[in-house]
Amino acid sequence: MKIDVFPHILPARYHEELVKKGKKSSIWENPAVSQLDIRFRLMERSPDVLQVLTLVAPALEMLVSPAEAVELARIANDEMAELVLKYPNRFVAAVACLPLADIDASLKEAERTITQLRFRGIQIFTHINREPLHLPKFRPLYELMARYDLPIWIHPTDDPRYDPKWEWINPLQNSGVLGWPYQTSLAMIHLVESGIFEDFPNIKFITHHCGGMVPSFEQRIWGINMMKGPEGLIKFENLRKFYNDTAVYGSTSALMCGHAFFGADHIVFGTDMPLGGNSYGFSLDTIRSVEQMDIPSADKEKIFWANARKLLKLWF
Repeated sequence: MKIDVFPHILPARYHEELVKKGKKSSIWENPAVSQLDIRFRLMERSPDVLQVLTLVAPALEMLVSPAEAVELARIANDEMAELVLKYPNRFVAAVACLPLADIDASLKEAERTITQLRFRGIQIFTHINREPLHLPKFRPLYELMARYDLPIWIHPTDDPRYDPKWEWINPLQNSGVLGWPYQTSLAMIHLVESGIFEDFPNIKFITHHCGGMVPSFEQRIWGINMMKGPEGLIKFENLRKFYNDTAVYGSTSALMCGHAFFGADHIVFGTDMPLGGNSYGFSLDTIRSVEQMDIPSADKEKIFWANARKLLKLWF
């Protein structure tokens, strides 16, 4: 068994409402993200994989007004709940989409999805309308999730502040190639620096793409941190408290780097399915990359399913 904690889906009614509002995204052009028949055919290539549904980017607050986002989040969450109920052999759980521009509404929707729909966590993005995640206004959301002892998925997002005149660099800066790993790393460091792990000792975050740049730049982060003096810039060990998925598109060496930094207990299987590449993603490559890791078989079991089962409280 394998539990994919970071596949993406575009529910039909949610999509229809966004189209009515004139919204579109190149990500949505991948038919497997919205068409279940195609998705299920792809899943048949690895029938032992169960998916935990997460809503596909872009972030809802980047698409519509705060008031519109409240209703759209509810539509998306209800649809994902229906899919989990209808296809339990495909979808083992779902993660809540929230109208994050309105924190009070987000708290209510998080409560509803956890208590009524049995969702296993919430998804946020690396910034919320350009506001960093460590701001005090977002603390009630972290307090809520710490109380429920359920994880917060962090998906990277573009930073629209890049100057559009620099067209030659934007495809790298403002995309999943380099921009997203950078945004993930920055969000992680900001959260640690702000004392989130001291204020909420049991809080749990899941990053996409195996913690971005953090594992690769471990020594640089540590070295610059030490240059700041006795107090340091951040409590370095708290960076190891993040949980991190395996969606590095089949790179075993990247996973080994993540394993060395975070440890086997803090890596969870995630594929980014069906995104990436021209053949509906790198799910099979991701499986192979984990299988090829030079680690004990017990560690691979943790990564493939055991960590997710414990983290998400999936008692089956």
